[in-house]
Amino acid sequence: MARTPPDSLFPDYPAMPDYRFEHHAVQSGFRLVGGLDEAGRGPLAGPVVAAAVILDPNCIPEGLDDSKALKKAKRELLYEAIMATSEVAVASASAREIEATDIRAASLTAMRRALAALPVRAEFALVDGRDVPPRLDCPARALVKGDARSLSIAAASIIAKVTRDRMMVRAASVYPQYGFERHMGYGAQKHLQAIAEHGPCPLHRMTFRPMRKD
Repeated sequence: MARTPPDSLFPDYPAMPDYRFEHHAVQSGFRLVGGLDEAGRGPLAGPVVAAAVILDPNCIPEGLDDSKALKKAKRELLYEAIMATSEVAVASASAREIEATDIRAASLTAMRRALAALPVRAEFALVDGRDVPPRLDCPARALVKGDARSLSIAAASIIAKVTRDRMMVRAASVYPQYGFERHMGYGAQKHLQAIAEHGPCPLHRMTFRPMRKD
């Protein structure tokens, strides 16, 4: 897997993500620049979900930021704005895929799938984190804390987070005993109590504690 060193060109992160990295790629001859991010690396249950977003530079929704910095209502509004103005694709890797490899590899796989699923082909990708997913369809650059630095990655983080949350709310209707709609599969105390009482369900990642017993 390709791995890039921590980005050192901009040691002082901006207060809000901006378009400088996309602009630099465009100036280098790449017209369509996609942002890649994922949601769901840490939960005990559910898939890891990735999104790819190519923003329209002439119609960028206001208020884009790292999804973790936004309240749910704001994320939902921005989700709709991104979907209405941008090229978007979403992909995931299941709990079984996470178990078969590891969460890092599954996250990179989901990001590669999302990029490949875009309705138009990205010519360059900006990827949140330290790693560039292997076998991407285009050149790419990894950005540490990219969701707080790049507008395209911030948009992808919002799409991935909202999509995954909605998936876990639906999962709660199938497995209501776990309370997925409240904690989205993370290790909340009530979730841990439910696992202890009912055992894991097919959505649980059996290589994560407390399911893994070694």
